[in-house]
Amino acid sequence: MNNHVTVLEIDGKALEHNLNYFKQKLNPKTKILAVVKAFGYGSDGVKVAQFLEDKVAYFSVAYTHEGVAIREAGVKTPILVLHPQIQNLQQIVDFRLEPNLYNFKIFDAFLRLADETPLMNYPVHIKFNTGLNRVGFWHTDVPKILTELKQTTHIKVQSLFSHLAASEDLEEKDFTVGQINNFAYIVKQFYTHLGYEPMLHILNTSGVVNFTKAQFDMVRIGLGLYGFGNDEKETEALKNTHNLKSIISQINIIQPGETVGYNRAYTAKRPTRSATIPIGHADGLSRKLGNKKGYVVINNQKAPIIGNVCMDMIMVNVTKIDCKEGDAVIIFNSQNMINHIANVSETIVYETLTAISQRVKKILI
Repeated sequence: MNNHVTVLEIDGKALEHNLNYFKQKLNPKTKILAVVKAFGYGSDGVKVAQFLEDKVAYFSVAYTHEGVAIREAGVKTPILVLHPQIQNLQQIVDFRLEPNLYNFKIFDAFLRLADETPLMNYPVHIKFNTGLNRVGFWHTDVPKILTELKQTTHIKVQSLFSHLAASEDLEEKDFTVGQINNFAYIVKQFYTHLGYEPMLHILNTSGVVNFTKAQFDMVRIGLGLYGFGNDEKETEALKNTHNLKSIISQINIIQPGETVGYNRAYTAKRPTRSATIPIGHADGLSRKLGNKKGYVVINNQKAPIIGNVCMDMIMVNVTKIDCKEGDAVIIFNSQNMINHIANVSETIVYETLTAISQRVKKILI
């Protein structure tokens, strides 16, 4: 049982609000795929999937074991595995997950498995690289893919998709429109020659905001689900889903000239009250937040972090705050606080959220 006092509360009402916010931007028929990879962006992918099970058409995860965990929790919704490996393919079938086949190596391996089992019309997804240059087939591969698909009834293409490289950046609008057009050109060949029409999807969260017309049959909502849009205005319309809390373990009185923490990074100039909190860089708090660059909130007041962030603890200055051992501490509970942590840590919100360690207890409220 995880009784760790540092807890991440996932706000179910906020998740639902954010989902509905994006839904109202879309045509009523457009499906939504909720991205729950990386432990639901640092929250809990299984709990988020259980909560959203009857509210979305699809889930996606990066790796097979993430999908297995969701299935083992009883979720029946289709799950797209974005980056399966050959050694995972049998497990994908065993747990009724749907693989993204992104190159001929994985495509042929899955086809062999489907033929040998044999499977019937097993749902697969085919990804095309239209400019991100990460994974995906090239447009020149289309004829060969079509030839192989026509020779089998063991797999059936559930969707064709691609991924935008810079959908949040309006200065890259021409590039993004080019990606969407490339995708449409590929799709046309499939629709002409395949004999049936798979679902199509290319938009991520900022794609939905900036290129709504390209919503095709489905859109993929990741960061937006967890409260962040691609600009301040969008983020303001969303609700924060991640609330990270802890408590004060100990309060110390530090005399002038005494130091706090590793490498004696903080020296008290006057009598100082410091509070120690059980969260550190092993829980996902960057060491860059040390030495007054980061803060926590105790009894509605900011308490700056003093000294270096330790592996399992931080110390904060509570000289001017009325507080005692055992009092609640807010590490973050708003998009502003998360943005501040990301900025000080010289990173992006994605990393700040996904850095939250697995030893932090997660509860969905």
